[in-house]
Amino acid sequence: MNLPRPPHIVLLLADQLAASALPTYGNEIARAPRLAQLGAEGVVFERALCASPLCVPSRASLMTGLLPSRTGAIDNAGELPAAVPTFAHRLRVLGYRTVLVGKMHFIGPDQLHGFEERPLTDVYPAGFDWIPDWELADDERLSWYHDLSSVLRAGPVRSTLQLEYDAEVVEQACRAIAAADERPLLLVVSFTHPHDPYEVPAEHWNRYDGATIDPPAHPQPGTDPPTHRLRAMLAAETVAVSPEQALLARRGYYGAISLVDDHVATTLDALAEHGLAEDAVVIVTSDHGDMLGERGLWYKMAPFEGSIRVPLIVHGPRRFAPRRIAGPVSLLDLASTLVELAGGGSPDELDGISLARALAGASLPARDVPLEYLAEGVRAPQVTLVRGPLKLVRSLGEPDLVYDVEADPAERVDLSSEPGTGPLREAGAVRWDLAALDAEVRASQRRRRLVAGALAVGRVTKWDHPEGSERYIDTGDDFWETLERARRL
Repeated sequence: MNLPRPPHIVLLLADQLAASALPTYGNEIARAPRLAQLGAEGVVFERALCASPLCVPSRASLMTGLLPSRTGAIDNAGELPAAVPTFAHRLRVLGYRTVLVGKMHFIGPDQLHGFEERPLTDVYPAGFDWIPDWELADDERLSWYHDLSSVLRAGPVRSTLQLEYDAEVVEQACRAIAAADERPLLLVVSFTHPHDPYEVPAEHWNRYDGATIDPPAHPQPGTDPPTHRLRAMLAAETVAVSPEQALLARRGYYGAISLVDDHVATTLDALAEHGLAEDAVVIVTSDHGDMLGERGLWYKMAPFEGSIRVPLIVHGPRRFAPRRIAGPVSLLDLASTLVELAGGGSPDELDGISLARALAGASLPARDVPLEYLAEGVRAPQVTLVRGPLKLVRSLGEPDLVYDVEADPAERVDLSSEPGTGPLREAGAVRWDLAALDAEVRASQRRRRLVAGALAVGRVTKWDHPEGSERYIDTGDDFWETLERARRL
């Protein structure tokens, strides 16, 4: 087939979308027909893993192909340096028009990172608002920490800040498509749903009337340290979530997936209307998943599959035959893959690899897939190394955890004492110097707290991106108060 020019590339990025919640990955409850169609016609990576189960570090890693410890974007107040190339920089050099519409949660004064156009502000602040403090005890909470209120208040609403934001995201995405020029287009469309709170319009809530919502399969808390720390941070030991409330939260989550599906459909229809669809590669993924009540946990931040496994669907029927790829891959692979799809050479200095050959039918190479978590909910570095079905979770000063996610999908049986897991544990020890990483993270937290305190004194200059018709949560805003102010029941 003659393909004379590089494809248009459209990256559809949801927030906190677990792979297991989509029809493409076997979920029989979620109603997302357009996403299901992309999966049926595209290449589906069965086990795609984020590089860090938190917004800022995950997004910086998928943009750069580098682990958080290599960029400094280690938590939700971690700045990605302007001199670190992203796939937007790399495709711009290759002649692409690079457009970002929606959330990317860049921290710091560079709010473009290689994008030529960004017609909409971010939904979250660009300043050093959310710096963790590893000197605190497990149950000492900062004001912006997650709690379980998002679970307890799930239900239909008329409007929320997030709903308003995503409506503007899809509107601006369609405008960007309509303004296409002679260059190939890189368009990143990034929604804030299905991120909690689990509140959606009645239209999307009612799509699940009569549906049997599935409860968490294994709601009992694990006895492992990561589960204990996250439950302490969420105050889960003092706030009970009833089975009925868990079902309502999960219904709200499914409703938000249906909302995202509607926005995806609108975006894809605009591509077709303006003649870009036939020559486009459309990619669907998310920054991380959601535990949704499994092992007594909600949201992200955990090293378990519900938190780290995300959808990765590549739809390009003119280029790739539909198939499913079982081996583990990483969002770290996205940067190299996009560069190769755009006609460039795969960068060799990155932590990810190009999946372009796998998309064309080749087998995945054998390799380990790394993850890092260096933010709130831990008090020292927590790293994860995946080798086939085996997963190593290692934290400074604590015993290793090893799970076989095929034999034990609930991740309840620790295999770290089994002789066969020795090579994986050794590989983890070689890859990371946890003591040195711990010192780096603590020093970064101290530096940024000093800078944040100084920047709040006197005349305040905000880094938040100025574009867009509305303001959402800017630097210095009270996060929970701003959310509540925009909520309409």
